[in-house]
Formats: sequence, structure tokens, C-alpha cells
Amino acid sequence: MSTLVAVTGATGYVGGLVARHLDAAGTAQRLLVRNPSSPRLPVLPTAVGVAAADYADLGAARDALRGVDVLLMVSGHESPTRVRDHATFVDAAAEAGVRHVVYTSFAAAAPDATFTFARDHFATEEHIKASGMAWTFLRDTFYLNLLEQFVGDDGVIRGPADDGRCAFVARDDVARAAAAVLRDPDPHARRTYDLTGPEGLSLTDVARTISDVRRTPVTFHDETVEEAYASRASYGAPDWQVDAWVSTYTAIASDVMARPSDAVERLTGTPPMSLEQFLRTH
Repeated sequence: MSTLVAVTGATGYVGGLVARHLDAAGTAQRLLVRNPSSPRLPVLPTAVGVAAADYADLGAARDALRGVDVLLMVSGHESPTRVRDHATFVDAAAEAGVRHVVYTSFAAAAPDATFTFARDHFATEEHIKASGMAWTFLRDTFYLNLLEQFVGDDGVIRGPADDGRCAFVARDDVARAAAAVLRDPDPHARRTYDLTGPEGLSLTDVARTISDVRRTPVTFHDETVEEAYASRASYGAPDWQVDAWVSTYTAIASDVMARPSDAVERLTGTPPMSLEQFLRTH
């Protein structure tokens, strides 16, 4: 019998791209989404079914995962309940008989991680480890895709990142790596991969590269932590969200994501995109 892979978040960027890679490889898959009628749901010949599942709904998730061998669990949207919702979904997978979970985690996930959401990922990793299922963790850094969104209307990137560096990775490369693991998961059981781009960049480097490629001036202003909180107060976001925004920059300042890894190339056979390559092709 062929292996059945379940792909969560198939209406999103990473999950949808993984599903397309698996389709191109002829891998049988079931797409798990919150809204099966979404126009963003890919129509794929290898999709043997589409199931509605919410991470917080144990029963629906368990039903959606019955018969699945290998699961791609794309991390859910940030929220105060994300750790609990992730744990519920992991429990559903174990009860449904899933044997291997591939989880999109985050670089330097730890209970005391500087980036607050990386703490959520650590808690999820620990719950998966305790579930009895085989696991593979794909710990990506911040996405190249989001860097231009860091630029304000005045052409300035602001945040307390100092001259810290991050090996930013393209979502496309994360999806390629995930698809490679899902096609042949057994060699990757109990393995953690740091998925990065090819170089550690400071936000000064990022601003310079965007300026050069887009031919518009972009600069980086190193805020203090106090200035960062004050400048984001006007958005009216909850404290947990503001903490995450600010810790995005302090995590970069810590250099915990500065060192590139070769995991993307080892898994896929192709090196990851640089920021310049990404900007010129998107």
C-alpha cells in the first residue's frame, strides 16, 4: 500500500506549495484545511481527498487524519491559544494512528527564546516528542518574503536589531525542503533541520540590498527597545502581539539565527535563495 501524506494549511503559501511539490512527484495526499470551499485550495490530481479540520477541534481533526501515515503540520496562526491548539491537534494525530509528523518549527526554539513565538514552537516540539509518533522538525528563520514589509512608508526599517544578523530563508525553500522530507520521511525521523538562507544579514545589509534591487532608498534605524514599544503602541495590538513584534528585532540582535546552515541544499539538492535572488525573482 502506498503512503498517504496529509498536508495542513493547503490554502496557505507554504502548505499550498508543499502540496504542489508532492503532486508533481506523484505522492498521494489528503489536504487538511479549515475551509474546504476556499478559492485558494489547490486542485491537484494526487489529492485523494480534502478534509475540514481545525487544530482546536480534537474530534474533527482525528476524523480527518484517519488512514494518514505521514503528516505535515504547518504551525498555526499566532494567538494566545496556539500552544493549546497545537497540542490538541497532535493528540488527534496520535489517536488517528499517524506514524510520523513533520512540523514547521522555528529557529532556536526554546522555553526562554528571545523571539516569543519560538517558545510556542518549543512547547509544540516537546508535545510531539511525547506523543509516541516519529517526528521531524523543520526550524526555519524569519522569511525573506516578509522583509520588504519591515520597510515603513518613509523608507526606513525600524527596530532594536543593532548589528545582529539573521540567515533569512525564503518560504519557497522551506516548502521544497518539507516536500523532500515528506516524500521519504523515514531517514529523517528524530531529526531537526535548521532551514536558512545562504548568508547572515544585518538589517543594514537588508536595507542596502532592497535599495539596490528596487532602486529606491531604504535605510535601517536601530531603535532602543523602549522606542520600539512606544512606536508600536498606536496600533492598539494586544501585549502578546507587541512583544512578538519587538522580539523579532531583539532576536536578530542576539545573533541566534546568524549562522547559515546547509540543510536546504542537503535535503533538496539545490541551494537556498539569497535576498537579492529573491527580490529579483519576486
